Amino acid sequence: MTIYEIKRRSKKTAPYFFSKKTMRFFGQTLKDFKVYKQKDGRFKITAPIRILPEVKNDFTIRFFNPLNNELELK
Repeated sequence: MTIYEIKRRSKKTAPYFFSKKTMRFFGQTLKDFKVYKQKDGRFKITAPIRILPEVKNDFTIRFFNPLNNELELK
């Protein structure tokens, strides 16, 4: 599954997560996101946060559940 598919499928359950305004605030683009399939069937998505140059090693991490199309923290 790609980040574009996850964005499309989570539009109703998390309408602001991938909005241009939200992503601009965190300094992210869809190309920054990496998708990893988990053993439990969910998909882990990660992307670096680039708010300020001095803030490093911060990441957005969520788990996409394809059964209910929701983004979960754990």
